[in-house]
Amino acid sequence: MHHDPLLLIAFNRPEHLSTLIDRLRLTKPTKIYVAIDGPRDGNQVDLAAVGTCHEVVDEIDWDAEVLTQFQTRNLGCGEGVSAALSWFFAHEERGIILEDDVLPQNSFFGFCSELLDRYQHDERVLAISGCNFVPPEFQTSPANPYRFSQVPHIWGWATWRRAWSLHRLDMTDWRHRLSVRQLWDVTGRSPQGFMFWRAIFNLMAQDKVDTWDMQFVFEGMARNMLTATSNTNLIDNVGFGSLATHTHEQPPYLRPSRDIDLPVRDVPVKVDERADAWSRKVVFGASTRGLVEQAFRYLRQRN
Repeated sequence: MHHDPLLLIAFNRPEHLSTLIDRLRLTKPTKIYVAIDGPRDGNQVDLAAVGTCHEVVDEIDWDAEVLTQFQTRNLGCGEGVSAALSWFFAHEERGIILEDDVLPQNSFFGFCSELLDRYQHDERVLAISGCNFVPPEFQTSPANPYRFSQVPHIWGWATWRRAWSLHRLDMTDWRHRLSVRQLWDVTGRSPQGFMFWRAIFNLMAQDKVDTWDMQFVFEGMARNMLTATSNTNLIDNVGFGSLATHTHEQPPYLRPSRDIDLPVRDVPVKVDERADAWSRKVVFGASTRGLVEQAFRYLRQRN
């Protein structure tokens, strides 16, 4: 079986990393990059947990090339994950990315590889996601193996160097790069969606939120690029609880994961407006009340 290179991103949760490596033993990827952020300054708990994460990497006991990037100081979510992805794509043309709190189904890897092949040179496609929240009855064509979305879900995803190279952490000039008209169009011409993303991008521009993924969403929106998203959920997220950075309680929209039949047939590259509208409402809580709650819940404010 063809194995695409894999990037694992971890920090201070050795038990999660160990569980993920256990899961990978079923598919035995042959080239694995592991990026682990450094401990927060003066945090002894971090120091021990990060050290244990370094040791856990040795649990990769099958025949694989393992490359590591261990940060000595804490870069945080934004800079840390960005550094990991930039390191990965400096060496690889394309690949699959898993953070330590996601557990993929076995077919997730084949799904990603097929679509990485299919859309390698298609500039309309930003990324591939194996994570699906949308129930079949809210998908336009649930019989299709995947659909296209404006927003990449980054619980188990894949992309190419060509897409990652667009990413910039600094969003101070976002209004010059995405007009009001464009934002209105790419948010499904929904007042709530428009307000939600405008508020998010303004927070990012003010450097109020330590994250990297909203910038990636932004680059896709600015160029009207889409993410191929599995209609079957291929990912379980185990990262809920006190150790989670952004997500402390399990959201009600999580769906059980199951395998997908491979190979997957071709689907036209156009957005599934119906599924995106459901995601906007339910996942992003893009209502006025949701905006306020989301700002507190999902976005970890810097102290």
